[in-house]
Amino acid sequence: MAADHPSDAAASIALYRLAHARTGDKGDRSNISVLAYDPADFPHLVEHVTEDAVRALFRHRSPSEVRRYLVPSLHAMNFVLDGVLDGGVNDALNLDTHGKALSFLLLQLEIPLPPRLAGSP
Repeated sequence: MAADHPSDAAASIALYRLAHARTGDKGDRSNISVLAYDPADFPHLVEHVTEDAVRALFRHRSPSEVRRYLVPSLHAMNFVLDGVLDGGVNDALNLDTHGKALSFLLLQLEIPLPPRLAGSP
């Protein structure tokens, strides 16, 4: 649950409040890019939107591998998730085997408030 009061030390915020995402897929691989709205938030996103956090969020899809690539010049990161699309569009019985919808799940990730919203210097 996203916090409404920045003074709360344990406050969190949904990733979609700080970034947007683009997704693509190829076979059984999903590729999700996360781009910070405000470049000042990028270091905070790097700290909290990690391979481990993404792996945990997608645990129900049982990714065989999660890799993160940073693109600081664009204030962005790219996640490559292998084994999350039930074999891909041509192999899966899943009605939505495209990776497009997975960015919406990632944007629901709760992370701590960034310093600028938490009242920290």
